Amino acid sequence: MTRRPLVLALLLLVLSAFSVTGAQAQVVRWNMADEYPATSIQGEADARFAKEVAERSGTRIQVTNQYDAASGFRSKDMVEAVGRGAVPLGNTYMGALGALDPVFLLPSLPFLATTPDEAQALAVIARPAYERALEKHNQKLLFLSPWPAAGLWANKSIASVQELHGLRVRTADANGVAAFTAAGATPAQVSFADALPQLKAGQLDAVLSSGDGGAGQRLMETLTHFTQIDYAVTMSMVTLNADAWNALDEDLQQAVFAAATITEARQWEVLKTRVAANYAAMRAAGVTITTELTPEFRQALRAAGQKVVEEWARTMGPAGAEILATYRGRVGATR
Repeated sequence: MTRRPLVLALLLLVLSAFSVTGAQAQVVRWNMADEYPATSIQGEADARFAKEVAERSGTRIQVTNQYDAASGFRSKDMVEAVGRGAVPLGNTYMGALGALDPVFLLPSLPFLATTPDEAQALAVIARPAYERALEKHNQKLLFLSPWPAAGLWANKSIASVQELHGLRVRTADANGVAAFTAAGATPAQVSFADALPQLKAGQLDAVLSSGDGGAGQRLMETLTHFTQIDYAVTMSMVTLNADAWNALDEDLQQAVFAAATITEARQWEVLKTRVAANYAAMRAAGVTITTELTPEFRQALRAAGQKVVEEWARTMGPAGAEILATYRGRVGATR
């Protein structure tokens, strides 16, 4: 080999080495925090997203899922934690963020969106408002993920307003506290991770929750009855630290966006059959399910909930009124 080809060969070898090193440096590793169990509908969303983003990035983005509040963060702390980069990714129950911005209380307004179709319509309308709110906290909304409609877990069927009086009910957010206070109960806003030990200690009588998947399995350890009240199809969201997003090459951003889009679509599809699957698991475990409410009880619950919707609209002002008007026009709802 002459001198010039030898020099060129050596140069190519060096450049190749740098190329390999650069590719290795592009591997991005993120932790993804969630206070709910791996077998809940949210835990499944986390796992799906991690799988999709790994495949679509050629394993250049690798997500480690942290369930059951293993990260130390509950939903009420998640946006702050993601915003400052304490954890890059978080799956957050939106209602817990009402103190941060009242727009996050929208999905859990009592009896506003009680079916998957209604909840999806509301999500499409409100998404730009969620994105604007999150931008103020240094993060990007990746996808929304619904829950099955919440009901009441207790050690008896809750069949009347009288049975609500004085009942110590765990709710996930301020909407639940306001609605059940108006209905005569004694509610407290408690994260799911913290509600379980309080139940076992006898500090709570009931839990407002869908009891989905692994979350339901935990509730069944203490509570024997579930009353379907169709309270709301509530929502969680997955957000990413904005600095982490901006640090990605464009092709990796596209991979993240595609994974998020696919995961959200899957969650809405899963929701269609989730209630039936949850009820089958509950009955197999010996849980008594009440699906019929008296008209008087249903009306009392809705009247209590309507007060919460009206107060939210006053707090939000014109922006909230516009969201509600658009939603009601789209689904034909008057509530």
